[in-house]
Amino acid sequence: MPKPTDLIIFDETGDVRDQFARLVAIMECLRDPQTGCPWDIEQDFDTIAPYTIEEAHEVADAIERRAWGELQGELGDLALQVVYHAQMAGEAGHFDILGVLKSINDKMVSRHPHVFGAESRDKSAEQQTEDWEKIKAAERAGKDERGVLDGVALGLPALTRALKLQRRAARVGFDWPSTAEVIDKIVEEAQELNEARTTLGADEIAEEYGDLLFVMVNLGRHLGIDPEAALRATNGKFTRRFAHIESELRKLGKAPADSDLAEMDALWNDAKARGVK
Repeated sequence: MPKPTDLIIFDETGDVRDQFARLVAIMECLRDPQTGCPWDIEQDFDTIAPYTIEEAHEVADAIERRAWGELQGELGDLALQVVYHAQMAGEAGHFDILGVLKSINDKMVSRHPHVFGAESRDKSAEQQTEDWEKIKAAERAGKDERGVLDGVALGLPALTRALKLQRRAARVGFDWPSTAEVIDKIVEEAQELNEARTTLGADEIAEEYGDLLFVMVNLGRHLGIDPEAALRATNGKFTRRFAHIESELRKLGKAPADSDLAEMDALWNDAKARGVK
């Protein structure tokens, strides 16, 4: 059995299994209580989890920007997070990286009986999605997750979790029949928020604001729009248009703090007119 340090200096011409073993060995060495990295040794699941979320978002960002040259590195960073958590779990006696890989391999095989089993592949994407959800529901039942909303991860971004909760509820018929009714509900919630601004306290206002956001997510679902992706795209558009404002102000020897809303709004409209998206 090669020592971890032998694997770390492994020739880069190795195959996938060799390179994955190298990554596992690197993580093992970093976490070694006697010879590892002090920072890595101090970490635990709670401190590493935010990095895991951050790396997943950076993967999504590279894909959205079509930055294929960056994507390879970002996927490597995300793979490190999986190995990091598995290493800590192994140290605690919970499971190890082999269990992680076996778990996902078994899951993918069981969830694709039309590929790895006897079921026919002659079905639509919609039917495959329905079959996937039935298999997942059976898996949740096996975990004693009996509620319709059980198993929707608490740690998801709020917009994504709202979308998943609504999809689950919709599968059992708890949904508006049409998009028009969702829009009516948005108007109602907006009116309630407007009234809350002058009649209720901060907690109640925040609650009404949350209600409005939740219904906006539902509208996205009815329109076939991923709210997280839509907002991410709008964030990017806002960033680029505001950069245009800053660029034009610099030509005048000014910064945004030296300007006013009217001037910046005019430059914003100029960015729109120039097609900055």
